Amino acid sequence: MSEQDAGSVTGLRDKDYNLIWFVEASLSNALRLEGYISDADMDGDAELADFFRRAQAVSRKGGDLGKAMLAARLGKDKKDK
Repeated sequence: MSEQDAGSVTGLRDKDYNLIWFVEASLSNALRLEGYISDADMDGDAELADFFRRAQAVSRKGGDLGKAMLAARLGKDKKDK
């Protein structure tokens, strides 16, 4: 099945599905990185822990930006109806 056909299966336009997926992936990544940070801290590798903390901050920012965009678009869809 092509990505263009996915809307008929999910009930969402592809761009909406993509935005939802992005938010989930960003926040899931931030959560996964928490474990990586813990592992690096336990091993005494401050440089690696700091690297993972910076990556986690970027993932959280992506999730937050995506959530805000999703909320705005869902609000817009309600107004359009």
